[in-house]
Amino acid sequence: MITLPLLSSRIKRAAKKHFGWRTLRPGQLAPMKTVMKRRDALVVMPTGGGKSALYQVPGTLLPGPTVVISPLLALQQDQIAALNEYGTPALRAVRISSAETPNQKAEALEAIRNGEARFLFTTPEQLASEPMQVEIRALRPALVAVDEAHCISAWGPDFRPDFLALGHLIRAIGRPPVLALTATASPPVRDDIIKRLGLREVKPMISGLDRSNLFLEVAYCPDENYRWRRLTALLDEDEGLGIVYVATRRAAEELAEKLTDAGYEAAYYHGGMSGGMREERHEAFLADKVQVMVATSAFGMGIDKPNIRWVAHVALPDSPDSYFQEIGRAGRDGAPARALLLWRAEDENIQRYFTGGAVDEKEVRDLAAVLRTGAHTKAELREKTGLGTRKLGQLLALLEQVDSVATIGTTKVLAPNYAPPAAEAAKLAVAEAERQQTVQRSRIDMMRAFAQTRSCRGQILLAYFGEHAPEPCGHCDNCLNPPADAPVSPAPSAAATADEPAAAELFPVHSTVLHQEWGTGMVLGYEEDKMTVLFDTVGYKTLSVTVVSKRSLLTPG
Repeated sequence: MITLPLLSSRIKRAAKKHFGWRTLRPGQLAPMKTVMKRRDALVVMPTGGGKSALYQVPGTLLPGPTVVISPLLALQQDQIAALNEYGTPALRAVRISSAETPNQKAEALEAIRNGEARFLFTTPEQLASEPMQVEIRALRPALVAVDEAHCISAWGPDFRPDFLALGHLIRAIGRPPVLALTATASPPVRDDIIKRLGLREVKPMISGLDRSNLFLEVAYCPDENYRWRRLTALLDEDEGLGIVYVATRRAAEELAEKLTDAGYEAAYYHGGMSGGMREERHEAFLADKVQVMVATSAFGMGIDKPNIRWVAHVALPDSPDSYFQEIGRAGRDGAPARALLLWRAEDENIQRYFTGGAVDEKEVRDLAAVLRTGAHTKAELREKTGLGTRKLGQLLALLEQVDSVATIGTTKVLAPNYAPPAAEAAKLAVAEAERQQTVQRSRIDMMRAFAQTRSCRGQILLAYFGEHAPEPCGHCDNCLNPPADAPVSPAPSAAATADEPAAAELFPVHSTVLHQEWGTGMVLGYEEDKMTVLFDTVGYKTLSVTVVSKRSLLTPG
């Protein structure tokens, strides 16, 4: 058995030999050692932090090929091209996707079989094919890396129903060890990833979430005219490339036109555009032909560009998850970059609208009834229920969470024997949907709290993700220029007396607590005389430390 020092040395030698890296980045070695020990891992590392290296370096040492599952073909292509530039079989990558012909897919599999390639990139849709599962299983993969793993979570900003079956699909190819990678994952998202992928004995490995080169700034805008002036001031001050995020497709088009009329090189991007136009805009931005991209959240994954100097939000994001993911696209080269949030109270109403209305109980009941008649493919379910692809995926996810859906093989689903009757399953699913919407609304509340805080923004953001930051970040507007009425944080024990200990001492960060009405929660962090707790049923709550202590609102979990 390889000892840990020898294992570390092997990894470092492989990084230098194959990639020319004299040193590894902070936070990379521990996940690599976990992968080499053939264990599952969940790694949360910011955009530009070197997540791809976590499977690439071990992939040169493991006894079999590495299968990389990624949601975007453009992102896959960039990673494949980067590996193939080295010109060695130990790093050669091939792909099986909708972009390849049957002959090209056969050639890719043959290259892996013959040892001419080590990395096989693919998508969940390709893995859903049973013949393809047989082929990949025969390759005896040593590792499966799931990139952008937050896509598997209903709580993630890029939720995709197609990812829901990944746990089943990975088992179908032999269940090799799984490395799940994401740039942002709050506690509910991390729990979802672990559950849906079936990760074993995993403790999330989180590193580098505090981006010290990224300056965080927030401005409340009393009207649109003021918001416009602040945005153009940013563009005039910083001539580098950047992204402006807006809430709606219409806003993207209108703001891009207004910026163009004002003399700025701007274009828009949103999910309602044709695939060809989206690809054209994407490539133009990567080639520095667009200075300002005005976009909805659809513009994000696959933007592997180091020289984005700023990201502006001209609307309140729907959650700190989305905000962190989007600002993480700036300053990937390590040079100073800016993140400016320009928000108005009206923005919050838009995001609450997007959380959606109530789930139609009849639609869920009808779907559950069809599932009880036997195994069906998703295409058959769409035909029988009249549901669209996305709605079907969301309802299946809800039914799965209340034990009313099971996967047969990899392409069919049905109601398992232990599933409740259709009417009861529908009621349970609707209740779960309501719980999720409650949590989502609490995420909007947390985003507003971030925007309104007069304390360190870095600490607020890290606390949301379950990370404790004992010191102010030093790279936000409130740290650089503290507001005149900003509270001064007392020493940790200053709030306590012999008879009345501070809640911070009673409930350490990350400890489990119980509330009589809200149930189980996790303490995420403290700000001034407030504490943030994430409850399973109602989401994020900000509580007064004094009230919690005096009224004994919380007890140890």
